[in-house]
Formats: sequence, structure tokens, C-alpha cells
Amino acid sequence: MSETVKIMAVAEEPEETLSMNPKKFILWLFVVSIVMLFAAMTSAYLVRRAEGNWLEFEIPSIFWYSTVVLLISSVSMHWAYKAAKKDDFGVLRTAISITFAFGLAFLVMQFLGWQDLVAQNVFFVGNPAGSFMYVFTGLHAFHLISGLIIILFALRAAFKLKIHAKNLNQIEICATYWHFLDVLWVYLFGFLLYFN
Repeated sequence: MSETVKIMAVAEEPEETLSMNPKKFILWLFVVSIVMLFAAMTSAYLVRRAEGNWLEFEIPSIFWYSTVVLLISSVSMHWAYKAAKKDDFGVLRTAISITFAFGLAFLVMQFLGWQDLVAQNVFFVGNPAGSFMYVFTGLHAFHLISGLIIILFALRAAFKLKIHAKNLNQIEICATYWHFLDVLWVYLFGFLLYFN
């Protein structure tokens, strides 16, 4: 084969393009925006706390238990993903259902934590320490509700056998977002424990 034929053969090969599923790309943009939001809020918290007039109060003990519940839900979500890869549809549906149930339990525990804060006379309006606590936990709860909605769509798809070894996009998106929410809560809880 002559040198010119080799060059032409190389020139005709199309370049590989980097591609990502559009839904996964949107998810990662959303995750980055949430990270930026909470980074800005934790920075504002530290600046405001340094100014003084800061209410000291106990972090509700139920937040420890809700953290464990959320971590267990991450394990069950990973279990769901593994089941999808093996086309184990019964386990997939069970694991997604468990994740959803633990997510709901987390929200109930957050509400009980807010009741504990009220019992300590920590309110949304008043001292900025309380305001930050409610905003942090409330925004995380809002994002967790969006995660539960995504889980419901994944559960529906699992019952319709649309999630399987050759079509993992939906469970991957669901698992990525759920694990992110778990990591975000662990960060927030640790931050609040350390800087309260």
C-alpha cells in the first residue's frame, strides 16, 4: 500500500466525539448548581456567625437517626442498580421501593427535628442561627422530594420492565442523584454539628 493511500485512509476515518446522554448531562448541571447554592449558603453562614448575636442550640438528636436512614437508603439504591444490571426485576422493584420508603422516613424525621427546634424556641424568624438551620434543612428536604419523584418514575419503569441490563440510563440517573443527596446531607449535617 502506497504512502498516499495510507494517508487517505487515515483522513477518511471519522473522529470520535465525546458524547453523554442528554439527561445525564442535565443531571450533572443540576448537581453542580446545587453544590454552588449550598457552598454559597455555608459561606454566608460562616460570615454571619462571625458577626456575633448567634443563638446557641442543640442540633435535634433525631437528625443523627435520619442520617443513618438516608445512608441505608443509599445502600438499597445501589442494590437496585446492581439488580438492574443482572435483570433481577423482583429485587430491582423491591430495592427501589425500600429506597423510597426510607426517603419518606427521612422526611418525617426532618419534620420531627423541626418540631424539636420549635420546642427549643428556635424559629425561622428571629435569630439568624435558626433561620439558617431551617433554610439548610428545608432546601435539602425540597431536593429530597424531587429525588423521591425521580424514584417513583424509576419504580414505574421497573414495573414496566423498561429498566434492564441493556437500558440502565434511568436507574443510573436515579442512583446518581440519590447518592448525591445523601452526600449533601452528610456534608450539611457535619457542617451544622461542627459550626453550631
